[in-house]
Amino acid sequence: MNKRLMRLRATKHLRDLCAETEFHRAQLIQPLFVVEGLGDDEEIPGLRGTRRQSIESMVRQVESDLGAGVTQFLLFPSPAGKREAGFDHGFTQEAIRALRRHFGADLCLWIDTCLCSSTTHGHCAVHGQGRIDLEATLEELARAAVAFAEAGADGISPSDMMDGRVARIRQRLDENGFDLVPIMSYSTKFASNFYGPFRIAADSAPQFGDRRHYQIDVRHRTDALAASVRCAEEGADLLMVKPGMTSVDLIAPIRQETGRAVGAYQVSGEYAGLVLLAEHGLTNFEAALLETWHVFKRAGAQFIITYGARYAKSMGR
Repeated sequence: MNKRLMRLRATKHLRDLCAETEFHRAQLIQPLFVVEGLGDDEEIPGLRGTRRQSIESMVRQVESDLGAGVTQFLLFPSPAGKREAGFDHGFTQEAIRALRRHFGADLCLWIDTCLCSSTTHGHCAVHGQGRIDLEATLEELARAAVAFAEAGADGISPSDMMDGRVARIRQRLDENGFDLVPIMSYSTKFASNFYGPFRIAADSAPQFGDRRHYQIDVRHRTDALAASVRCAEEGADLLMVKPGMTSVDLIAPIRQETGRAVGAYQVSGEYAGLVLLAEHGLTNFEAALLETWHVFKRAGAQFIITYGARYAKSMGR
């Protein structure tokens, strides 16, 4: 798989994200949750400052975030009509176009590319005859990636952990003229107990079983490294560990093995732990949050996905 080095040089946002000699707000990515058919904003337990929002409310939030110095966003769409296959990406495209129409090139917009929020069963794949239909899943993910790029996404971020999904997405993007759209892969993603608040936010809790047959066992270091190496070989431009705090030992080895920039996702349960400590007067929230970011950077993280990115300016970052 040929690596297009120019993909990560194409815009100022991408160049700032990948700068290796400084740590600043440009390397923090703020998640957004947009929900089809939602009226009023909905609070998410544990995720201080982050809400489930309509497109209109999300646009207002992003305007505020841009004023606070946030430039990188990761969008998690939650469509109303859940299905088992043949997914409709119209709502996500509408959300992308709304952000692009209002803010143009002022932001860098990554789109979480998965099926869990769209399926009736909450898993990250198409199921057939009681098991994952891998081929159908890869085609659905690739179709979604192209749809998001057509709507104006800056980057695609597959989080499903299916075998071969980066290669299929890269192939389809290139075939459709989106060869400069980068892929930020959830390349080492563990089957973790720290995703609870997120599953409420994205309405993506599995309706049966769990995700241990496609996400990585936390006991398996070799598998964790191999997963990121495979994503790099398949054409991922940026790699990621998730959860961040429990995977800091892997960031430097993955970078050494792949030569790719590696980020950390400070997941909902990790972030909510800081919120809970602060609510009980057991820590200073902003000081503890900043400490975690420095730990990620010390471990070698190039970028950090965190629900607290919108607080960075007030913290002097």
